[in-house]
Amino acid sequence: MIRVRRVYDPPEPGSDGVRVLVDRLWPRGLAKAVAAVDEWPRAVTPSAELRRWFHAGGSAGEFRTRFEAELAAPEAVAELARLRGLAAAGPVTLVTAVREPGSSHAAILAELLGAQPPD
Repeated sequence: MIRVRRVYDPPEPGSDGVRVLVDRLWPRGLAKAVAAVDEWPRAVTPSAELRRWFHAGGSAGEFRTRFEAELAAPEAVAELARLRGLAAAGPVTLVTAVREPGSSHAAILAELLGAQPPD
């Protein structure tokens, strides 16, 4: 099972499983102990250039296309395979600082990792 949550929300030890931070930068104002992040694979996070482009007015559809292209890099492919292995072994929660994680790069990652869309 793969879930997507905000890193600022309190961890749920019974259901979060492995908590994976999927942001390039550490979340502002959040202590590492409070975040309870187990993994931080930067290879599967949007590049600084892509983030700047999107925040300057890029479209969500084009962001997805560009992000998926970044995820085709060998290091990202290997990291995605490793994360799929973690998800096969137990729950994985992708955590992000964005305000709406369900419509962010974290949701794209969850989908690529094989998460079922919410009902």
